Amino acid sequence: MATLSSVLGIASGLRFVAPELEPHIMAATSVGMLVTYAVICRVFAIQAGRARNPWTIAGLLGGFFATAALLVVTELTARRPEP
Repeated sequence: MATLSSVLGIASGLRFVAPELEPHIMAATSVGMLVTYAVICRVFAIQAGRARNPWTIAGLLGGFFATAALLVVTELTARRPEP
């Protein structure tokens, strides 16, 4: 259980903020956060005109990292001058 909660905690970013949480609390909270990241990625992907399903899955599995990657890619694309 400790390994699963560590993996979930790292993916959600919770492990970096509150490493002292008990494993069952870390796992449950991390799952809730990953679902939230999936919804955030879906909304941002739709607004940016990107494929929503892959980004939703990426948000669910990658959490903070997928959300950050989507925001960076969207910003870089918006700043790129059109030919």
